[in-house]
Order: sequence, then structure tokens, then C-alpha cells
Amino acid sequence: MLKKQQWLVAAAGAVLLIVTFVFGRFSPKHKDHQEEGASGGEAGVGSGIFEITTYINDQKKALSPSQSAYLTSLEDALTRGDLVTQRKQNFQALSNFWRDSARNFLPYIYYYGEKAKLENSEKTLNFAAHSMLEELRGVSDPGLRVWMATQANDLFSRSLKINPENDSTVVGLGSTYFFGVSGAPMEGILKVRGVADKNPGNVFAQFMLGYGGLVSGQTDKAIERFKAVVQLDPNHTEAIFLLAEVYERKGDKKEAVMWYEMGKKNVENPELLKALEEKIKTLK
Repeated sequence: MLKKQQWLVAAAGAVLLIVTFVFGRFSPKHKDHQEEGASGGEAGVGSGIFEITTYINDQKKALSPSQSAYLTSLEDALTRGDLVTQRKQNFQALSNFWRDSARNFLPYIYYYGEKAKLENSEKTLNFAAHSMLEELRGVSDPGLRVWMATQANDLFSRSLKINPENDSTVVGLGSTYFFGVSGAPMEGILKVRGVADKNPGNVFAQFMLGYGGLVSGQTDKAIERFKAVVQLDPNHTEAIFLLAEVYERKGDKKEAVMWYEMGKKNVENPELLKALEEKIKTLK
């Protein structure tokens, strides 16, 4: 049986996977890496420690001959490029390939992040970091989740050196500690709380404090924060579904139904809508 904290994290991941599938944070989408790792379908996933090079090499097997040839030319150019400008261009080209041609999120955002580090631009560093942070909330494989969180942490840290006053970056950095970055989750919660205390209307800070409450097993505090998010942003679907899930797990069927009904209004996918309706029926 899962411990309280474990089921909370699992529940959050399950709900957010649904939200990601319905509303699509990014293109391309990632798959359910835990299932693939468990079945031995992907190298570098499900093996404890995630290795991006191993993962990319495995993904190359699915490429067409023309894609493989083009990718090889891009990788060769990267090894030959010495100037920073050349390497930035090469990383961008690799990122574009995995995004547009191969439609694979991890290599796309990894290479984009490498380019952002060389560019040392607050805008590009934050884009890569926030992309990692948002996508990893739907990842269930522990090794992959820690790797993505660590990558985001590094990118956010670099961005804060450029602009220490960016509250969104502070919240992002603090949030990475919820997902296994070295350090206690409370360290991250304190960083995020500082922003929320300064600006209670910061939806991102309030939401991540709610998520931090889930990770630390403080469900009542998580509920309080998620309700604050919905009050600030009535269409914040992630917060709505997480409230429904937490109330269901707590055994409060009436509240769970209310939040599932609210979240259902934003679901257009017929199959998921049907699944939600069935769940609501079982709770009534």
C-alpha cells in the first residue's frame, strides 16, 4: 500500500497527465515514461538514473533513413563547431529537428537548454526552465523526473544571476525542489512562499505552494492554496482537477464531485469526458 505522501504525488501526476493530454502544454508531447521504462521500451528511462545521451540514442532507432542522415550531419557539425556562435546555432538546429521533425520533447528541450546556457539570456533560460518544470509534473518515472527537475533548477539558477528580482524565476527555482533536486522540499516551499507572501495574487506561486503541499503530505494546506488559485483564475484546470482528486482521496465525495463537474466544463476530448462522467457517477 502506498504511503500517504506517495499516493498524493502519484495522484497529482495522474491528474496532470490528463490535463496535459487534454490541453497540451507543449508540442511535441511526451509519453508515459514510467510504462515505457517498465516494459523495457526505452533506454535511459525507468532504470533509476536517467541518461539523456542513452535516451537520444534509443530514440534514433525510430527515425527514418533521411531523418537519421540529417541528424548525423547536425551532430557532426556540433562536434566540429568551436566558436560559441557556431555551437549556439548547432544546438538550435538540433532542438528544431527534435521538435519539428522527430516530435520528441526531451531532446528538443534539452538542446534548447544547452543553447540557452551559451546565450545566457534571461528569456531563453526561463523558457527552457519553465518548459521542463511544467512538463515534468506529468512524468511518473522517478529518474526522469529528477533529471528534468535538476535541468530546470540549473536553468533557473542561471537566469536569477541575470535578474534576481524575477518572481516567476524564484518560484520556478523553488518548485524544482519538490521533484527530487538535492535539498529538502521545505527549502523550495520557503522560496515560493516568500513570493506569495509578497504578492498573494501571484497565481503561479499559489499553485506551486499547493503542489508543494501535496508533495509534503499537507493536504489541507494544498487545498487552501488550490482554492486560492481558482479564486484568482476560475479556469485554472490543473488546480480544479487536483482539488477533485484530493477530495476524492480524502473520502469527501460531495466536494470531489463538485470539482470534477467544474473541471469537466473545460474538457473537449470525448473519451476523457466520458471517463470523467463515469467517475462522477461512481462518486454520487
